Amino acid sequence: MKNFSFPMQDSTHQTESPSTHRFLSLTNKSDPVGRPERDEQLAQVEIAVLGVIFLTASVGNFILILVLWRRRKKLSRMYVFMLHLSIADLVVAFFQVLPQLIWDITDVFIGPDFLCRIIKYLQLLGMFASTYMIVVMTVDRYQAVCYPMVTFQKKRALWNIPICTSWSISLILSLPQVFIFSKTEISPGIFECWAEFIQPWGPRAYVTWIFVVIFFIPSAVLITCQVKICKIIKRNIYVKKQNEYEVTNQKQVLPSRASSVNCISKAMIKTVKMTVVTVVAYVLCWSPFFIAQLWSVWFPSVITEGSAFTIIMLLGNLNSCTNPWIYMYFCGHIPYCTNKQLENTSAQEESVITGSIHLVDRDPEENITSA
Repeated sequence: MKNFSFPMQDSTHQTESPSTHRFLSLTNKSDPVGRPERDEQLAQVEIAVLGVIFLTASVGNFILILVLWRRRKKLSRMYVFMLHLSIADLVVAFFQVLPQLIWDITDVFIGPDFLCRIIKYLQLLGMFASTYMIVVMTVDRYQAVCYPMVTFQKKRALWNIPICTSWSISLILSLPQVFIFSKTEISPGIFECWAEFIQPWGPRAYVTWIFVVIFFIPSAVLITCQVKICKIIKRNIYVKKQNEYEVTNQKQVLPSRASSVNCISKAMIKTVKMTVVTVVAYVLCWSPFFIAQLWSVWFPSVITEGSAFTIIMLLGNLNSCTNPWIYMYFCGHIPYCTNKQLENTSAQEESVITGSIHLVDRDPEENITSA
């Protein structure tokens, strides 16, 4: 079996543990002289888990994409980010989870060298794109809350600078996979999608690099943005309560104070809550995975090759399963959102961006037109 981990492997030829994975493993753990039999019971568990993850991720993201595509001409910035995140999660499902599932069933790599290289490239691309799309979405919410006038855009589009930047970085940073991996004969007549690393620091450097660019830096950015957003909202709520007290006692409130109170709408707070849940899900899903990866290359032991580590490495991609259902839950309906809800949310978000107090009281279609 193969450790479900980063889409990479080294050239260490050790005796293969019954619980190790080839396809997404950090180390090539197959004996070039002969291949020991795999743990069939563990293999069946892995196949079942991967099957559930693939079906959940693919179905959920397909539904969300269809919902958002129907409203593509009236999507707010937030929903455009959601659309691209769902596309990235589909890349994870079809090019990371599905190949791993097939490989677990066949137990050997079946395909030419080109297929090996392109699959490895797409595996890392999905991880980068999904992660960075969450980052740019959270940063966009931070700008919308803290600097609303800066993020205002009159033109609605399915592409914007943050989204293009996210995809471009993902495409570029995934390129090393094409040169690292190749189809290699590890035993007479047995081929694997293999990678060559200088021992012993090669695998450690690679795993640490992936950890930093896909988890550590994004997590730092996400947490920083969310903390600042929560502080702004908390201060807004405090000012609102103070103004309500003044209204109760003085029957009036200064216009400047009123503007500061209403600059964050309920729709904006709702989208902020959604991004908070998304960030929490991201950290919870990927933390055990990356901890296991770092442990396996920096402190290899019998524990890191056990069944528990194998299962942990399978669960990182649960993040691609949770994302679409989080969004559809906050939309108000699963599996679809009503037109009225999307229009109201879109209009209210634009009212936040323009800094207008009373736009939310107008007709949704009028708001969309004016935006």
